[in-house]
Amino acid sequence: MRAVRFSVTTAVATVAALTVITGCTEKSDAKSGGSGAIEVTATDDGCKVSKTKFPAGHVELAVENKGSRVTEVEILFPDDRIVSERENIGPGTKHTLTAEVKSGDYRIACIPGMKGKGHRQDVQATGGKAAKRDPRLDKAVAGYRQYVQEQADATLPKVKVFTDAVRAGDLDAAKKAYAPSRIGWERTEPVAESFGDIDPLTDTRADGLEEGQKWTGWHRLEKALWQDKKIGAAEKALATQLDKDLTDWQQRVGKAEITPTSMANGAKELLDEVATGKVTGEEERYSHTDLVDFKANVEGAEKAYELLKPVASENDAALTKDLDKQFAALDALLDKYRTDKGDTSSYDFISYDKVGKADQKELSDGVNALAEPLSKLAAAVVK
Repeated sequence: MRAVRFSVTTAVATVAALTVITGCTEKSDAKSGGSGAIEVTATDDGCKVSKTKFPAGHVELAVENKGSRVTEVEILFPDDRIVSERENIGPGTKHTLTAEVKSGDYRIACIPGMKGKGHRQDVQATGGKAAKRDPRLDKAVAGYRQYVQEQADATLPKVKVFTDAVRAGDLDAAKKAYAPSRIGWERTEPVAESFGDIDPLTDTRADGLEEGQKWTGWHRLEKALWQDKKIGAAEKALATQLDKDLTDWQQRVGKAEITPTSMANGAKELLDEVATGKVTGEEERYSHTDLVDFKANVEGAEKAYELLKPVASENDAALTKDLDKQFAALDALLDKYRTDKGDTSSYDFISYDKVGKADQKELSDGVNALAEPLSKLAAAVVK
């Protein structure tokens, strides 16, 4: 599950396109807002933007967190769909986003504590044209969209096995079908924000709910199966709702805004979430099927990288060599936890409550070792 975003409106048409290149968050690496930069100052009670109108094309956002809490900066379409985001910007740190935007209306949001809608500023990109893109990157986007569509198409039958078991009141069968039903979704999480409100409807945990949001989706049913150990009328209705929401997801794939840098940035943000949240066991706190999620997340991130690699390797061969090494190392690390170590295609992993703290740290370190070079991939594909 990505960070919760509850959109009250989901548009099927894209009003504009924006591509974001994410840099590092260390103080020494962030720029101070050079000539032409849009300075974004995040505080606990505001989000100050130095310019609300700027020419379309290449735009630099120089972000500084002057608040007392970790914050997040989002770029949004007017209907609240997320174009791109950067989480975990610590107090006193600076961060640079280099964007390529078409003309249109946007919002820049600063979210102290990384929860809720935060503080927003309306901005507008006027005139101009976005820079031309390498046709190989268009091919990469098309390839990833096809991959996401294939995952969505394959997910629905597996979800139906799960939801049919819930509707039948068969606790054991529902438990068995739960983790396999989530693999396709978890593989597509690098671009989950492209699908509007599907993520909060299907994959939100109890502690991630926004005020007034009804808890629906997989994790609500997970709690019923493993903690409550019962299936009632409410759970059966939620199973049907899950079918409906994921069918909606399947139909949105062809219309979702996916760009080369959203693929790269989404993969990096997802691995950050794995390292800081999922490795703790928070995601699958009742079923302890976390390792299935981890493996699917890494596969989705690796697919995005493989499609972008032809361009990235030309622009930064050392980076792609490092990424090849780190992906291989993390895959090998996850293989240690398979119940059948000879079958690397299997999704049978040990229960995560049997993974000790030291091993959890090793997993977190492995994910972080991959996330660091992955943070440079977006910049490498647009050099």
